[in-house]
Amino acid sequence: MVEVNGGAVVAPPVSGLWRLADEMDSSEDRLTSVDSEYLRRLHQHDLGENQCSSMVSKHIKAPVNLVWSLVRRFDQPEKYKPFISRCVVQNANLEIGSVREVNVKSGLPATTSTERLEKLDDNQRLLSVKIVGGDHRLKNYSSILTVHPEIIDGQPGTLVVESFAVDIPDGNTDDETCFFVKALLKCNLKSLADVSERLVSKEMAP
Repeated sequence: MVEVNGGAVVAPPVSGLWRLADEMDSSEDRLTSVDSEYLRRLHQHDLGENQCSSMVSKHIKAPVNLVWSLVRRFDQPEKYKPFISRCVVQNANLEIGSVREVNVKSGLPATTSTERLEKLDDNQRLLSVKIVGGDHRLKNYSSILTVHPEIIDGQPGTLVVESFAVDIPDGNTDDETCFFVKALLKCNLKSLADVSERLVSKEMAP
């Protein structure tokens, strides 16, 4: 359980859970700047019988506080997510259980998504969201996103890690499902990097 604004993370038992460690050895998502045990504790998913899980990561040349200020805005995902055209939050106050209605841009196999805020921890910079409705095939989708400070080329940078679990749709394999979801998440994180690094450039401009 993680409470808004600084609650402690209590990790569930490891047995029977997918762990980020299962993905950390791939060259594509190799993580070297953050303690692996710390990441394992944060990124754990209790998988159902017909679910798959995986993760993506992104190194961003921007300070961690700047990146987190964008990520934590559950009410404004369109600030960096390129596939979202509109977002309406049912609760004025952001708290665990808050629900947002998201409109998806044309070109994707969906138009709407209903998403619930599961966890928000400003101390550990952790955001978790669960999809609870919408006209798409991502059933029982949940994600955990964390941001971590690092040094890139001698300057303050950020490592973003996002893991997920989702039902495998009928007619698809776990590999196909993970490939599709990871492609979407990589687009989101690339856009997050672009937005963050552009803000840094503006701050440094004379």
